[in-house]
Amino acid sequence: MLNRKDLDITFFRASGPGGQKKNKTESAVRIKHLPTGMMVVATEERSQQRNLERALQRLEEKLQAKRRRPAKRIATRPGRAARERRLQQKRQRSEVKRGRKNWQE
Repeated sequence: MLNRKDLDITFFRASGPGGQKKNKTESAVRIKHLPTGMMVVATEERSQQRNLERALQRLEEKLQAKRRRPAKRIATRPGRAARERRLQQKRQRSEVKRGRKNWQE
């Protein structure tokens, strides 16, 4: 859960279409998480309260994504078929290069 002391919440007028209601009310919300410097904005709703809830939800998701650690990769060896395929490609490539060498003489 987020600690309200760590948040800098500001309300402002949203831009874009919406007419007089949008021009008069400060319904847009900007939240800055002070410890991380992460910032989120919500301007979709006409209600300041709904925008605040939406912004808090977005901030929580961003913080969870930042905390998430990727699973450690387990090194595996290539299979026999993959090894054989790679060696076959190398043989073919060397044949092409050998053919070029003989062509110039």
